[in-house]
Amino acid sequence: MPDDEQQVEPDPEPDRDPLDLARRIADSYRGGGQPIQPRRQRTARPSPRRGDREDPTDLASVLGEVLRERGWDERLAAQRVFSDWASIVGPEVAQHSTVEGYEDGVVSVRTTSTAWAKQLTLLAPRVVARLNEELGDGSVLRVDVRGPQAPSWVKGKRTVRGSRGPRDTYG
Repeated sequence: MPDDEQQVEPDPEPDRDPLDLARRIADSYRGGGQPIQPRRQRTARPSPRRGDREDPTDLASVLGEVLRERGWDERLAAQRVFSDWASIVGPEVAQHSTVEGYEDGVVSVRTTSTAWAKQLTLLAPRVVARLNEELGDGSVLRVDVRGPQAPSWVKGKRTVRGSRGPRDTYG
């Protein structure tokens, strides 16, 4: 054999990926005829966020930690007023009331009738206690209950300028 041609050493592991073998051969031709070196396998290193912990961590504790770090746990608790309203007050009361807002410890609730507004007003101390039990002590200070929105005759077909309002409408 002439000196210009190099012999390709047989692969010690014949069951390797053929694509990997083709890459190594192509790399040897690009490198000016240098001998083929087997590639080193990378070793897995621990993630920098996990540090020295090698045991797995459940997703709930990681998410809880992120929520506390960013201050989102209070907002998330506030959103539970809207999402868990039916389980807090019960299905019958939830059917006749909806939460309209939650701000500064005050929960605003709109009811379907004035009778339900009165009933929920009487139940308000129990509802506040139950909300504080579910969302954390002191998160809800009071429940502001409103009845259904009455129709307005300020604008529309039945409005007369200079009138005294709805009293003039019915005679």
